[in-house]
Amino acid sequence: MNDTWDAANPSPDHDVTERKGQRTARRIIEAARKVFANVGYERATIRAIAAAAAVDKSSVIQHFETKQNLFRQAVHWDIPIKELVADDVTQTANNFARGVLEAWAADPDSPMAVLLRASMTSEDAAELLRTHITTQAIDAVAALIDAPDARLRAALASAVLMGVASQRYLLRMPDLHEADTDDVLRLITPVLRELLEPPE
Repeated sequence: MNDTWDAANPSPDHDVTERKGQRTARRIIEAARKVFANVGYERATIRAIAAAAAVDKSSVIQHFETKQNLFRQAVHWDIPIKELVADDVTQTANNFARGVLEAWAADPDSPMAVLLRASMTSEDAAELLRTHITTQAIDAVAALIDAPDARLRAALASAVLMGVASQRYLLRMPDLHEADTDDVLRLITPVLRELLEPPE
């Protein structure tokens, strides 16, 4: 019997080590997200993140190498544009708005919220936000719009949604923060619909 385990048949010990490593990496990412949210990208340190995650500084470096790599993973999220698109444009607009509002409400330290906060004080974070929104949202939404100014319309829709979300959940502007979600959706959906479907 061959005592050597190949890549296709990892040993049980290997599986346990891998799972432990994944849990540690996830704990570091979650801790990093909170640290970045509290102090921003520039002031956050690997030492502070390690302390928040209850791991050694060397463990953070082992998993992510640099603060920049860790930040990119901590603030990454996928924007499910295709899942939100419906046959009816009004429903699509409502889905877009509801999706953004519910995501922010569910987690004030979500990746997109942390990235938006960090982008206010860090050009690296701002560039990451610009790239992410452009490639994951504006490109996809523009493809849905049958108009020569489709990209501008998609960019405006994104600006409206991020503006409402940031003022409601980040700045907590009283009238927006205290408003019922259904009332916000009732007023914002027609605005988004006009951007998504130009008049003939």
